Amino acid sequence: MATLARARDILAELVAFPTISADSNLELIAYATELMSEVGARISIMRDESGTKANLFATLGPEGDGGIVLSGHSDVVPVVGQNWSSDPFVLREADGRLYGRGTCDMKGFIACCLAKAPDFAALELKRPLHFAFTYDEEVGCLGARTLVSELERMDLRPSAAIIGEPTLMRIIEGHKGCYEYTTEFRGRAGHASDPDRGVNAIEYAVRYISRLMALSEELKERAAKSNRFSPPWTTLQVGRFDGGSARNVIASHASVEWEMRPVADADAAFVKNNIQAYVDEVLRPAMQAVHAEADIVTQVIGEVEGLEPAAQSEARRIVSELTGLSEAEVVAFGTEAGLFQTAGISAVICGPGSIEQAHKPDEFISLEQLDACLGMLERLSAQLVR
Repeated sequence: MATLARARDILAELVAFPTISADSNLELIAYATELMSEVGARISIMRDESGTKANLFATLGPEGDGGIVLSGHSDVVPVVGQNWSSDPFVLREADGRLYGRGTCDMKGFIACCLAKAPDFAALELKRPLHFAFTYDEEVGCLGARTLVSELERMDLRPSAAIIGEPTLMRIIEGHKGCYEYTTEFRGRAGHASDPDRGVNAIEYAVRYISRLMALSEELKERAAKSNRFSPPWTTLQVGRFDGGSARNVIASHASVEWEMRPVADADAAFVKNNIQAYVDEVLRPAMQAVHAEADIVTQVIGEVEGLEPAAQSEARRIVSELTGLSEAEVVAFGTEAGLFQTAGISAVICGPGSIEQAHKPDEFISLEQLDACLGMLERLSAQLVR
């Protein structure tokens, strides 16, 4: 059985790779690839277009469909502006806790998977076991989207995925989606003394925001009474606004960064269709009546599907047997699980550590949680040889 000490040592190595989403994760992927290669795993590396990011997809056991995926993202959030008690990229142990950026979100789970790999490799597995370590989850689940597309291209169909986000080893069967956008307003500059001769991008951005806020209220009325999420409706909010150059200059540019957390795909379509109709039928015509080159352009930063609770879920059944828990919960934070589900792979979330520590200074995971995760993986061994 993989020891806790082994998982701790691997976690120290993983934390030492500063895999902030803006930077490369290739050194971490190379390290994980070496460990998986040593135990005879079949390796597939999936690079992004820049060549500076990669997914690792490694397989033990027989070839074919019906495997189980253990999935974790390799990227972490920045530490700039945070007051850490020690170097965030050097693992520090104190009072049964391991401190460092990414310890709970989610290199702790990856460390447990890598520590347990030699034990899995020594078994006569009856179904494939896949290890999926992805890039850029924190900025839109970009790596996981590439991964599931590549699995489809390979015509490989795993049947269940366990995403090891920090849940304190509770079973999570549902979360909202996360859709992020930046909308740019391109107007026409001019002197503030004659505003009708220009197109004030800020003015149109404010009208756009007002329409978003009206839609936000309408979303509350669309929520099903049986919804288990908190809040139970699809949320919509503006996170950042920028525009203009001076108080006496008609603003030629403005941008709005906004997001929604849809409970269901239908809510996302409702928002997108309504706001686009408002742009096409009201805002853009008014802008272009003054300046033909004025425009409103929305950039999709990321559209990550939610994880919808399923009446019948192989992944939930498996993890329930592994943990002894009969209840499954829903959470507010997003993960890569919805992408697996959309690809036809049953998915649940269960991993060590608490989301309360994620993204904060002095992020930590307890040794007790790592040990609990190793115990779950040990029990998985028994299922894989049946």
